[in-house]
Amino acid sequence: MPDAKITLEQVLHVAMLARLTLSDDEAREMQAQLDAILGYMEGLDELDVSDVPPTLHSIPMDAPMRSDVPERCSDRSETLAQAPESEAGGYAVPLVLEVDS
Repeated sequence: MPDAKITLEQVLHVAMLARLTLSDDEAREMQAQLDAILGYMEGLDELDVSDVPPTLHSIPMDAPMRSDVPERCSDRSETLAQAPESEAGGYAVPLVLEVDS
């Protein structure tokens, strides 16, 4: 592959980091596909976007905001009453990590 933007070694390195096992044919195919993507991105670098305002979304969107008014919070006893189990004023959950004491 003349003037490849990504080498086969780079493809294999990224595959190893992603814990992927690629055959030689798959690695070469992946190299060709990534090279095409990088070539496309290189073409995008040539576009003049100096007059394009930055946006968060490709289409205008209004994010409705609720008024910031303090409201009554749930009482701890009400909340804990809905839990399957509680312990020491909090939720009792199964042990996930073992703790050395």
